[in-house]
Amino acid sequence: MFLERIEKPNDIKRIPKEYYGALAQEIREFLIEKISVAGGHLGANLGAVELTMALHLCMNFPEDKLIWDVGHQSYTHKILTGRKDGFDTLRKFKGMSGFPKTVESDCDCFNTGHSSTSISAGLGMAMARTLQGKNNTIVSVIGDGALTGGMAYEALNNAAKADTNFIIVLNDNNMSISEPVGGVSQYLNSIRTTEAYIDLKDSVKDRLRQMPRGKNMIHGIQRVKSTFKQMVIPGMLFEDMGLTYLGPVDGHNIADMVRVFKEAKRCKEPVLVHVMTHKGKGYAPAERHPARFHGAEPFEIETGLPASKRTKPNYTDIFSTVMCKMGARNENVVAITAAMPDGTGLKRFRNMYPDRFFDVGIAEEHAVTFAAGLATGGLRPIVAIYSSFLQRAYDQILHDVCLQKLPVVFAIDRAGLVGSDGETHQGVFDLSFLSSIPNMTIMAPKNKWELSDMLKFAIAFDGPIAVRYPRGQAYEGLYENRGTIEFGKSEWIYEEKDIAIFAVGSMVKTAVDVHAKLNESGLSCSLNNGRFVKPIDEEALKKAAETHSLIVTMEENVASGGYGEKVREYLDSIQAECKVLTVAIPDKFVEHGSVDQLYKEIGMDADSVVARIQDYL
Repeated sequence: MFLERIEKPNDIKRIPKEYYGALAQEIREFLIEKISVAGGHLGANLGAVELTMALHLCMNFPEDKLIWDVGHQSYTHKILTGRKDGFDTLRKFKGMSGFPKTVESDCDCFNTGHSSTSISAGLGMAMARTLQGKNNTIVSVIGDGALTGGMAYEALNNAAKADTNFIIVLNDNNMSISEPVGGVSQYLNSIRTTEAYIDLKDSVKDRLRQMPRGKNMIHGIQRVKSTFKQMVIPGMLFEDMGLTYLGPVDGHNIADMVRVFKEAKRCKEPVLVHVMTHKGKGYAPAERHPARFHGAEPFEIETGLPASKRTKPNYTDIFSTVMCKMGARNENVVAITAAMPDGTGLKRFRNMYPDRFFDVGIAEEHAVTFAAGLATGGLRPIVAIYSSFLQRAYDQILHDVCLQKLPVVFAIDRAGLVGSDGETHQGVFDLSFLSSIPNMTIMAPKNKWELSDMLKFAIAFDGPIAVRYPRGQAYEGLYENRGTIEFGKSEWIYEEKDIAIFAVGSMVKTAVDVHAKLNESGLSCSLNNGRFVKPIDEEALKKAAETHSLIVTMEENVASGGYGEKVREYLDSIQAECKVLTVAIPDKFVEHGSVDQLYKEIGMDADSVVARIQDYL
């Protein structure tokens, strides 16, 4: 097996060329086997096997720097840098991350996890290299989907002004930007990057600059050249921005890619190499269902079907059902997502109401301001975005929605700890950054029925409002406590004495267990479902402060700026004598692992909370 020869960075260069195909096949089989057990991003990685091999054949690690946009296609890179043994712990607690991590290997030069960042980071590294007089190669890989993110174009615009080599690889596995125009395109790509051509071009420019009206002559020649290239060279969008464009090149032909990458390294300015790949290549279920295998749960290799069948709905399922019902009842209800119709549960709404569904691509900032425009036009937009991705649109939420008090509903999925995707995807900041914005209302449901009720309340609400809910199976307990949602009002679940727990959202389920365990130990404990994070229920808090000696707040959000901090501020303002204990995410980034493991690690599982309360008392 050729894969066994890959033990450390650059070992691929010891594999004979005639066996590259066999190595690619072994890598695919290895990825399918490991991801079928651990779960992970399969489709993108299967499509990038040959691309990654070609880059490694043209680069020297760790001296050269390779930045993967998002990073969910970096598994082959991990294998080729000697980390294949780590796949047994992929995305597990204390195991190997599913994304590039600088602490994991010096061949990972930049932490990624969110889209459209690689060009900016790579350009910064390229400029730092040049300023320091170094000559190593810098490559940023970005997918065609990530080009819907405006940050990518900001970086491309900046890169066009750079006078240094920097290679941008566009991994195009879905949207065909353009078609190759045959042999002329390949010939021009090749000849335009030969040393002789580059030297001649620089020499002619230098001589013309010394002549009267030389600059005008240069511009005239460039215009003529661009007109000709427009007819025979694809990718003129990038050429017009000032970047040298090479491609398209077959992303599964290693020899062709190696040739083009070597040509790109000879250029003295930023170069964009357009590579065409096939997502899920080599595994039929992933080729047929690329969306399902983007981020796959453990599956059966023979069929591609999930290894375990889910019988109970998750919160995203509940959101999906409510959206379809509300779409039928109110023709002004419209839905917006940022390239996640499946992940956010809006696929059914899209199928039922295609004219009222908008997928704006990976462009969260645009999604929010677009929603503001829809609201201004009299519609009721629901923006469904994962918590960790909504962070990108903070300014738009503040300036374009809340400042104008527009009735936009934010359906915040994956709020709280999400588990195996790790630091870049934990949705533990939204309560804090949304609470800082005037005119914003924030709710968090305790169970699946309350999510349904809150969404209906939010759609009827006249102003900006957010409903945040976690990943995973929806809690079905406390059905008997299904009460009417009133603005700013919490809900008493148990009314006892001594200790009062105020929990919000997903932490209500844990708080129920804490209440039971405290009762078993002889402690009396009240339990309140906070429901609203902004505004908090001051009346309920005042009542609790007068009748309890300790108030415990529980939230799946960072402590700084969160629900507990607001409770403490209010109680201080009324000079309450009771003590306050805050249970929240500590001031650190939470690594990957199962949610239950992470709860225990940071002291937010029921047993840990009970122990903290007993120690405090």
